[in-house]
Order: sequence, then structure tokens, then C-alpha cells
Amino acid sequence: MKTTLYLRIAITAIVVLLAVIIGYALWRHYMYSPWTRDGRVRADVVRIAPDVSGLVTAVNVVDNQIVKQGDVLFVIDHARYDDALEQAKANLAAAQAQVAAANANIDAARAGTAQSRSNFDMYAAQSERRQALADVVSNEDRANARATADAARATLSRAQAGQEQALAAQQQALAAVKQAQAALATAQLNVQRTEVRAPVDGYVTNLLVRVGDYASAGAPRLALIDRHSFWVDGYFEETKLPHLHIGDPVDIRLMSGGVRLHGTVEGIARGIAGAVDPVGNDLLANIDPTFNWVRLAQRVPVRVRIDTEHMPADTVLVAGQTATLIVHPDARGAAVTAVR
Repeated sequence: MKTTLYLRIAITAIVVLLAVIIGYALWRHYMYSPWTRDGRVRADVVRIAPDVSGLVTAVNVVDNQIVKQGDVLFVIDHARYDDALEQAKANLAAAQAQVAAANANIDAARAGTAQSRSNFDMYAAQSERRQALADVVSNEDRANARATADAARATLSRAQAGQEQALAAQQQALAAVKQAQAALATAQLNVQRTEVRAPVDGYVTNLLVRVGDYASAGAPRLALIDRHSFWVDGYFEETKLPHLHIGDPVDIRLMSGGVRLHGTVEGIARGIAGAVDPVGNDLLANIDPTFNWVRLAQRVPVRVRIDTEHMPADTVLVAGQTATLIVHPDARGAAVTAVR
């Protein structure tokens, strides 16, 4: 009888002990194991905005369509930009004509300068000869020769000044050509930008543009989800961060259909916003005097790269999906040891 009683007590004690051990293990797993159900699928979102303004004449895509890099999404009326391009070409031609005219003026100025220099040399030599023959040549002839030489010198100076002016006009005409070339390049670019193209492979989302709309430059009209940029942000409690390392393998379980993916820890955030430490008017920390006895662990974003090479076929990834993440730090250690 006593043996049976002792046996029952022992079994009860063992069951209670096992329950305590299992409960403690489950509590530690819940509190400290690196897993979370607070995961979100993320992706790079490109906000597509036209670079030029105008009426939309064609929309080549529909909402949620898959597009490739370089595909035309929508077209802006380019009649005005074609006119601007023709005007820029005409301005360039006019500027080039001015350069040609300036070059001709320079040639003419150089010829005039050469002739003026020749005349000056001749009259200067005549004046020197007459001054040397003072006994034979009259004072009037000597004075006339000197005056003629001085006039030739003044003419040469004017010719040289005209040549410098022609050179300056040439430089101005060349600068006008460069300005016209820049304006032409801008006009050509504006014509090209009337076709709004996809900068990446992706999915058209939130299509807001329609034929007949007026699209303003810089105003986004649709979003493009980069199809090669999907990742998962897992928001882990800070108590689990010591068990997380870059390179750890991760099991990703999407809530939609229970799809299971594989990934790798790619980065851990180094800062989150603090709501209880705002800065006061004197640039001093303004600490809330209240304190809650129950302190909730902060959640820190952890970026997980998705292994797209082994992703199940027909898997649909949507930015904003919910996912459960389970990190396996031991597997990373085993893999590193195997490599070594």
C-alpha cells in the first residue's frame, strides 16, 4: 500500500517537474529565441514622374502590369517640344552664320591692317628721307611728310583696333554657338523625355494617369515596384538581438497560403525613433517623469534577403505582406565550420 502511494507521489512529482521544465523551455523560446511573427515584405518603389509638362496623348500600360526596363509607360504631347527643337536648330544655324561672318570680318580686318602698315612704313620712310635732306627739301615739304606719316600711323592704329574688335566679335559668336548647341541638346532631351519609360523591371501600381490629363513635370503619376528588390523586414524584440547575426539563415513563412521561403540576415538596424526623449526648448532632454512597471521590449528592424533562386514557382510577392521569420543561428555556425 505504501509502495503504491510512493509510486504515485513520484509519478506526480516527475510530471510536475517535466511540466515546469517544458514550461520554462517554452517561455525561453518565446522570450529569447530569434523568431517573430511581425515580418513585412518590402520592395523598392519608384515614383514615376514626367520630366516635361504637357497633355498625355497615350497610356501604354494598365494597372498591375509587368513591364521591362525601357518600356514606354505613357506619352506626353510633343508638338510644342518639336517646335522648340526646330527653333533651337535655327538658332544654332544663325549662330554658326555669325561665326562665319565674324571670320570674314577678321580676314578683312587683317588685310586692312596689313595695307595700313605698308602705307605707314612707306610714309615713315619718306618722312625720314626728307628730314635727312634738310638743306635741299623745304620746311613745308618736311612738315607735310611728317604729317602724312603721322596720319598713316593713326590709320594703322585704327586698323589694329578694328582687327581686335573683329576678334572679340568672333569670340562672342563662338560663345553664341555653344549656347545654341546647349539649347539644342536640351530641346532634343525634352523631346525624348515626352516618352516616359520604365527605369527598372517591375510592376505598375497605382496608375493615376489617363489620356487627356495634363501631366506636370516632377509630379508622380504612378508607382513602379522593382521586381528584383524584394526583401523582408522582421521586427524582432530587443531581447532576441543577441542571437541574431548577419549571415544567419532564415525561414520565411508568408501568411498568404503558408508559402515557405528561405533567406539570410542582411543587416540589423542601428537606430529606432524614441518617443520618450524629445528635445526641450533649451535643447535639453525632456524626460517623462512617469514610469510603467511593465516594460515592453522595443522592436528593432532586421533586413532579410530573400533567396529568390530557390523560391517556389508561381510565388506572388506583394510589398506589405505579413510573414513569420525564424532565424537559425546554429545553422550559420555549422556552415562556417564546414567551410573552415
